[in-house]
Amino acid sequence: MGELAWIFLSAAVINNFTLALFLGLCPFMGVSGKLDTSLRMGAANTFVLTITSLCVWALNTYVLPHAPYLQLISFIVVIASLVQIVEMAIRKLSPTLFREMGIFLPLITTNCAILGLAIFQTNRGYGFLEGIVFALGAGVGLTLALVLMASIREMSELADVPEAARGLGLVLIIAGSLSMAFMGFAGLLSAS
Repeated sequence: MGELAWIFLSAAVINNFTLALFLGLCPFMGVSGKLDTSLRMGAANTFVLTITSLCVWALNTYVLPHAPYLQLISFIVVIASLVQIVEMAIRKLSPTLFREMGIFLPLITTNCAILGLAIFQTNRGYGFLEGIVFALGAGVGLTLALVLMASIREMSELADVPEAARGLGLVLIIAGSLSMAFMGFAGLLSAS
């Protein structure tokens, strides 16, 4: 059980896909303007990451040993299909959320964090349970990054920020600061 906890903690904090590995920056920069939208985008990404992990495990177990040259294309097809399903479900269940997420919802398809999960899971040789825990950790880490960014951006709207630093400049400064803070968690690797 300790190994599963370590996989989760590593994916969520130490090797955070967004703040340490710089994957998934498109939704991180684009959707992190409001806290509630960030939480929902994080939930959508976590769902897609988890289902992708399940599909990648099935592909690695039953299909790819016989046709390893199909690895990348099969991962892309799975991710694109899952995102279309999530997009249709959100459009049906919550049209307001669908409008708030705008172009960033279909962009989950091209979110390199999702493809990165599939490749990392394969390269690390994770089985079914390890893969699911890894995906949940990656989803929690992505959601954490989105929520932190959205919280800071909402607070900065009330602050007296110089005109030159507003907009994208401030977003990049915040992202860089968060990234440096999360890089400090890399010391946990050597502590254990």
